[in-house]
Amino acid sequence: MKYNDMHVTLRQLEAFTAVANHLSFTRAAEQLNLSQPAVSMQIKQLESQLGQALFEQMGKKIHLTESGHEVRKFARSILQQVDDMETALTSLSGLERGTLSISVATTAHYFAPKLLKIFCERYPGVNVKLDVTNREQLVSQLENNIVDMVIMGRPPENVDVESGAFMENPLVLIAPADHPFTREKSIQLKRLANEVFLVREVGSGTRKAMELFFTQHNIPMIMGMEVSSDEAIKRSVQAGLGLGIMSRDAIQNELQLNLLSAPDVLHFPIMRHWYVMHRKGKRLSPIAQAFKDFLLQEAAGILNKEPTLRDAAQLQTPQMPPLKAPTPSAANNKYAPARPKYVLTGPDGKPIPPAPRK
Repeated sequence: MKYNDMHVTLRQLEAFTAVANHLSFTRAAEQLNLSQPAVSMQIKQLESQLGQALFEQMGKKIHLTESGHEVRKFARSILQQVDDMETALTSLSGLERGTLSISVATTAHYFAPKLLKIFCERYPGVNVKLDVTNREQLVSQLENNIVDMVIMGRPPENVDVESGAFMENPLVLIAPADHPFTREKSIQLKRLANEVFLVREVGSGTRKAMELFFTQHNIPMIMGMEVSSDEAIKRSVQAGLGLGIMSRDAIQNELQLNLLSAPDVLHFPIMRHWYVMHRKGKRLSPIAQAFKDFLLQEAAGILNKEPTLRDAAQLQTPQMPPLKAPTPSAANNKYAPARPKYVLTGPDGKPIPPAPRK
């Protein structure tokens, strides 16, 4: 086939790369903000131009053909060069405008909007694209260079990235507000061997940290339900289905409202860090570089000064005396949330009245 006979477009290459990355037309369409038929049409047109089948279907799954693997290598290179060209041109206009594309781990969405708000106030011409997803998708986005940068709890081992820790991420034990542990201090770690733990999906950074922690301390872990989100784990713990371990950033509101507790168990919290990362050698746009510098230099200080993000979440962490356990609201509803038995104070030292009973 002669070059003059080919009319391959960047849009076709983008659609092909998205489908090749996800091996799913549906997920590729979601990434590109297109309909699934539109993505399918782009692929058909590309295959027609190249005279080769790029995908084959086996059952309900699609796979790249040998030709598809070859085209994928060239498509990624071409799209990367176009991206580098856009970055170089954007740098000529400085930080006045631009697009910042970032993906964050599900737990990071508890603090990421606060940081983005401050950053966008400094650079009002910036258009931000934020994706909140699980670790598996974050690693895939890094590997395929889909976003400018990623915020997650642990750099992947199988992708060559440049990463920097910008903030501590303590993992704490969470229990129902009236669990017996809430009445004790300095609880021995071995007592956790008798508790059931709710866990995130396989591949989750928090789950891996949990399993490593129990292994290092030679404590058997009774694994209960596998739950796909932090919110679902919190609700399940409130319902008395087991205990959990998660980022302190994820439970601040529940601690304030006495819906959950963070018992004082020895060797907790499990100290981890939040990282910002991107593919090694990636040429960041000026605005992406500015956001990376902002995270590394200022994020921890900003969030540690925010009472609703840190101070309230420390009410029942192991560094602070545990609160008195509330009285169960009913004998037949063992873990029903009870009204707070303590007084919250604001920055001025004045009491904050509890929320009215619903």
